[in-house]
Amino acid sequence: MSADLAKLLQEWPYEPGQLSVRMIEGDDGKPKIQLRLDLGILQMEMDGRPDGLQPDGHESLLELFESQLDERGGGVGGRVVETFTEETAPEEETAAFSLDSDACRLLREEAVQYYRRYVALFVLEEFDAVVRDTSRNLRVLDLCAQYAESEEDQQVLEQFRPYILMMRARAMASQAIKTREPKAAMLAIDDALERIRGHFEDIGEPQEYQNSNEVQLLEGMRDALAPKLPVGPKTELRERLDKAIEQENFELAAILRDELKMMKE
Repeated sequence: MSADLAKLLQEWPYEPGQLSVRMIEGDDGKPKIQLRLDLGILQMEMDGRPDGLQPDGHESLLELFESQLDERGGGVGGRVVETFTEETAPEEETAAFSLDSDACRLLREEAVQYYRRYVALFVLEEFDAVVRDTSRNLRVLDLCAQYAESEEDQQVLEQFRPYILMMRARAMASQAIKTREPKAAMLAIDDALERIRGHFEDIGEPQEYQNSNEVQLLEGMRDALAPKLPVGPKTELRERLDKAIEQENFELAAILRDELKMMKE
């Protein structure tokens, strides 16, 4: 079999300015995601690590380091720091987990793979999988922020937190809209907006919240959703009252007015 990809590329031409994504069935019978780039085709696994590798038998490096953290053990990149006090005997020593610069770099490189996949998954409207991958990348940010040895490694990924939160909320809201649950969609958006606000407050830049592109996108999505929300009971009563008055059905209007007075604010 020829290793030349020319025919495959000709059958699926690159379209500048468009994100061309498709789902195929691999030779192993499992679904694969393909992304058409200007110089070729990028293929990713649907589940697990996008490149299909399993570091030390784990789904990804993140899971490997999280396992080490749970065990308070060391490994590739992560290391154990033994800590003592004058009152602590060697047999009572405790182990503190940390991530060196190489470990953080590898985690960032791995997170880029998941970023490429969840963007492709969003185009394919595989919203549950987008939530899975964005939630996973948020765990990378949290792990590095808490356990990276250098301050630079603790902070370098934080600039992407608003974007990941936004993509996660869009996927959750889009899935809720597909199942005709606009209220759930609104809750997902509001939760993300609150988390993004907290992010800017944590980094000492609360004024940047309203300037955030992610916030503006989510607020626009929220505004578009508002008319689709189910009408509340008080709103429905007021609408019926207005209609009764318009039709000069004053007896019904009086009943509806009494019901409104009895409803709690």
